Amino acid sequence: MALPIIAIIGRPNVGKSTLFNRLAGRRIAIVSDIPGTTRDRVSIDAEWGRHRYLVVDTAGVEDRPHNEIMWDDIRTQVEVALNQADAIIFTVDVNEGVTDADEDAADMVRRTGKTIVLAANKADTLSREDMIHEFYSLGLGEPHPISAYHDTGIGDLMQSVFEQLPPFEDEPVGKNSIRVAIAGRPNAGKSALFNSLTGEERAIVSPVAGTTRDTVDSLFDYEGTRITFLDTAGLRKRGKADPGIEKYSAIRTIGAIERCYVVVLVLDATEFVTSQDTHIGGYIDDAKRAAAVVVNKWDLSKELGLSMAEAEAEVRNRFKFIPDVPVVFTSALTGWGVKKLLPTILNVYGEFSRQIPRAEVSRAVFDAMGENPMPGVGTRRPRIYRCVQTRTSPPTFEFSARNPELIHFSYRRYMENQLRDRFGFVGSPLRMNFISREDE
Repeated sequence: MALPIIAIIGRPNVGKSTLFNRLAGRRIAIVSDIPGTTRDRVSIDAEWGRHRYLVVDTAGVEDRPHNEIMWDDIRTQVEVALNQADAIIFTVDVNEGVTDADEDAADMVRRTGKTIVLAANKADTLSREDMIHEFYSLGLGEPHPISAYHDTGIGDLMQSVFEQLPPFEDEPVGKNSIRVAIAGRPNAGKSALFNSLTGEERAIVSPVAGTTRDTVDSLFDYEGTRITFLDTAGLRKRGKADPGIEKYSAIRTIGAIERCYVVVLVLDATEFVTSQDTHIGGYIDDAKRAAAVVVNKWDLSKELGLSMAEAEAEVRNRFKFIPDVPVVFTSALTGWGVKKLLPTILNVYGEFSRQIPRAEVSRAVFDAMGENPMPGVGTRRPRIYRCVQTRTSPPTFEFSARNPELIHFSYRRYMENQLRDRFGFVGSPLRMNFISREDE
């Protein structure tokens, strides 16, 4: 199953973004005392205990303000988050008590029928905790006193969330079932490629950019592997995206990227690699998903003046942040080259889901340190004691080290490159976690 999605909902300035940053484990959402600072939905993979989940921050829900021309868009964005969520953390401000906006927002979330947990935020003193009882009137169950800023009550809150959710686990690796998103700019040929791959006319194919407004899924069996393809709306630059439905189609596209294992990034050979293509590649990199690049419409690419080998080299150069990304050349309308994509997807997924034996990981790491010892800072020197692969999808390596803060980012990159040289991981991101340990 996919990761559960937990959406943080509430009126403006109740501390949603602070709570989001706390659950994410790092500062991602912008935190401000100005109501309405968060306008776009922000999401990220996170962990609590043994649970992995996708946490989503949203704009504040309120009555239509007189000076807010973007209110319709904001409300639509919130509704998208509510529809996709498996659970909702409804956040209120203890200091302000129950407001009309709280009641209106509570009505909205109750209608979803989703799991709802009530977070009474800014309860950072015992006297303020005593103020939470009036929030029972919202009809959302027991209010949980928390202080997102001071990191109190968060554990009890998340325990309540997961107690009410059915068990969620990552789709088992190697169980012949994977999810693949097809992403790219408008009119790059994503829908035509999707139809060619699946043999169905499920996606609308049109020369008009932006025809696909939502994700379209299709199940496809290939050599004993069930692949769920998601065709997505084209991603424009923020400034060029039309307000309303197109903007939130982009939000859903980013959500599809986050919930898939492999992303196929489709380029238009007649325009080759644009800044927006690399921007979309950045979304893939941020989501830590495996990737393959398709250069579509290659039959129309004569004006580029590049051979296929030269074009592949240029693609790899522009997407350096996706290591050794596979490049496939196609003409989706004619079907040329499309058959090469399916084995490429399976190969990339295989790299993404690889588990390396512990002994081999240790040998690679200590061989690398022998060839290039870590430099110290003054009289202090870092030391790596051991390294293990803790999970797959993406492959994640945990280094137990003394003074890990002294390990320079260039040496961390060196260690990643050594692991790639030894084990491959073509088209797959790696997570490198350096954990402090006492002398051993």
